[in-house]
This record gives sequence, structure tokens and C-alpha cells, in this order.
Amino acid sequence: MAKSKGGVVKKVIIILVLGIVAFGGYWAYENVFKSNVKLNGKKYTYIYIKSNATYNEMLEEIYALNIIEDKESFEWTAREMDLPNNIHSGKFRIDEKMSNRSIVNAIKKNKQEKVKLFFNSQIRTQEQFIDYVADKIEVERNELEEFCNNDEKLADDFGLDSKNMMCLVVPKTYELSWATTLPELIDELKKSFNEVWTKAKKDKAKAMGYSVPEIITIASITQSESNIKTEQQKIAGVYINRLKQDMKLQADPTIVFANKNFDVQRVLSVDKEIDSPYNTYMYKGLPPGPICLVQPSTLDAVLNYSKHTHTFFCAKPDFSGYSNFTNDYAVHQKNAKAYQDALNKRGISR
Repeated sequence: MAKSKGGVVKKVIIILVLGIVAFGGYWAYENVFKSNVKLNGKKYTYIYIKSNATYNEMLEEIYALNIIEDKESFEWTAREMDLPNNIHSGKFRIDEKMSNRSIVNAIKKNKQEKVKLFFNSQIRTQEQFIDYVADKIEVERNELEEFCNNDEKLADDFGLDSKNMMCLVVPKTYELSWATTLPELIDELKKSFNEVWTKAKKDKAKAMGYSVPEIITIASITQSESNIKTEQQKIAGVYINRLKQDMKLQADPTIVFANKNFDVQRVLSVDKEIDSPYNTYMYKGLPPGPICLVQPSTLDAVLNYSKHTHTFFCAKPDFSGYSNFTNDYAVHQKNAKAYQDALNKRGISR
């Protein structure tokens, strides 16, 4: 009989243990492993955790999105996994099926999404640069404005000023943390700039009689005229000949930049009346800075420009991307009329 009682007790204990285990497993599933995200039909969203955010500030950022169904279980999991002491800043992707554990792990183990900054020739002005960067990463607009207009720091660190600071930006794709700070961003830009501007290239620019910002400015005008390397070398030769002969550059792309009307296909006489330091029909010499971001290949074309005697060029009327070159103004006028007639024939009035 005693043996029978002992067996019953043992069975009861086993049942209780199994029940506790089952309950614990269920509780763990419900509070740790089960999805705790509601995205109202979306497959994913992003949370942004600011630099040096406290645990409570992080929670506020997450809760502001209204995506966590059970806040109590989320906070319990976060504390148990020591998230308050392991917060990483950045941009984190949250999928609709993520559990408390997977969300905490993403932040704790810094599994953030990199932000891609596409700097290309479509970003022309300092204002466009500031707007684009401030929209993509955590850096504040006023920080960027202060940096871009700090002539003393730009001169000391890069040999630039507020008018030509866009020389610092090499067109490429930069993959950065959303929480990138301004010093970190500047370091990335400087790194790419130094990769392009080797000592050999700086020495070559100096031997030509130009500073690095001046070469970049010439290249920006040249690139705006043509994307064909052999043509770029010839066009750069024209502009350098004009500079040497103290002639006005009379470059249409600088007029487009001065008027900030970047969609026009045709420059009109009225456009040339704008009083701007970028109006190379009005003022001699180079404009204050580049009129677009310049590809390294264009810099190479300018540093290896064609040495010729031409001081005029005009796009060919076949729209092939090539130009007619001459040092005879009468011939240039004929070339220009042929191109204008071709524009008219195609109905391109602006």
C-alpha cells in the first residue's frame, strides 16, 4: 500500500512539473517568441534610435510608431536581455512577424540598416546637398549649414571656402549609419576626396597653374557640356585657352546654374542678363565654385586636356554629343546657327 501511495505522489509530481514546464513554455512563447508587432497591412517599417539615446528615449521613439502590441512583455524582455545597457543608435528594420526577442536582438547586436547616400551630378548646389543629407541621416540641417559656411574651418581643413565647398563631395554611393554624426560624415567625404586627389594629381594641377578647386570648377563646366571623354579633353582645352587669353568663358552651363533652372535644354539671350558671379558671359575668369559634382574621369580629362589653339566650340547639329571646334569666330557663328536651326527643327525652345 505504501508503495502504491509513493507511485501516486511521484506521478502527481511529474504531472505538476510537466504542467509548469508547459505553462512556462507557453508563457515564454507568448511574451518572448510570439510576434508582438502590428503594422496594419505593411510588411515592415523602420525605427530610428538617435545617438546617445537613453532607454526611455528609445522606448518613446518605438512607442510613437504605435507598432508594439504588448508593451509590458516587450519591456520585460528588453530588461531580461539587458537592452538598457546595450542600446545602439541607427535605423532598424521591423518586420510584421518579429517577436520581442528578435526586436531586442536587432538593437542590442546593432543589426541596423545602412543608409545609402547617392551623390551624383544632379546635386549641384550647397542647398541641395544640405536638404538631401538632412533628409537621409540624423545630422541636423543647422549643423550642415554651419559647416558649409564656416570659411575658416573649410580653409584650414580642406583649402576651400563656403563658395566652393562642394568641391569636397565626390560623386558616389556612400553607405552610412542613419546615426552618422557630422564629424563622421566629413571624415567619409574627406576620405573619398583624398582617394581621388592623389599627390600626383595635385602636383599636375599645380604645374598647370591651377588650384584643386579651380580644376574641379573647370571640370564641372566641362562635364556639363559633354560626357564623352575625348570631347571633354578638347572642351577643357578651349576653356583653358580662353582663361590664358583673358577671354570670357561664355559657358552656357554656368548660365543654367546662375538661373537655377536646371531643366532647360536651351539657353536664351535673356538668361545671360542675370547679374551673377556664375554668369561667365558677364564676368571674366572662373565662377566661384563648381556647378555640379564632378566624376573622377572628368577630372582626369581636364588634367590631361587637349592642347590646341581653338577658342570656340559648338555642339554638332546631329546631336551626337560631339562638337565643332574652331578659333575663327565667323566659322563659330555658322556652327552655332546650324545647331540653333536643329533645335528649332526639333521644337526645343527651352
